[in-house]
Amino acid sequence: MTDTPDAQRAREILATYRASIDNIDAALIHMLAERFRCTQAVGKLKAEHDLPPADPSREKTQIERLRRLANEANLDPDFAEKFLNFIVREVIRHHEAIASETR
Repeated sequence: MTDTPDAQRAREILATYRASIDNIDAALIHMLAERFRCTQAVGKLKAEHDLPPADPSREKTQIERLRRLANEANLDPDFAEKFLNFIVREVIRHHEAIASETR
């Protein structure tokens, strides 16, 4: 079966979109890694000064900020909040582990 010119053009466009998605995914991974490097430093500082691993006030402020940014970017704010909550849970888990290692 031979491709029509329209189908071939659609595949070329699809390949371009997929290449962009792959690049964005790589950038997201690198940004998350950098974020976790920073939060690891925060966890160590908190452990050294016997501060709690979680900061509900900061988390609330961050959720409000991310929801606002999501709205401005035409991204579902509920999705942005779920994404941030997932990251925050992981950060808190790391902070708890750092605190237990410090004791």
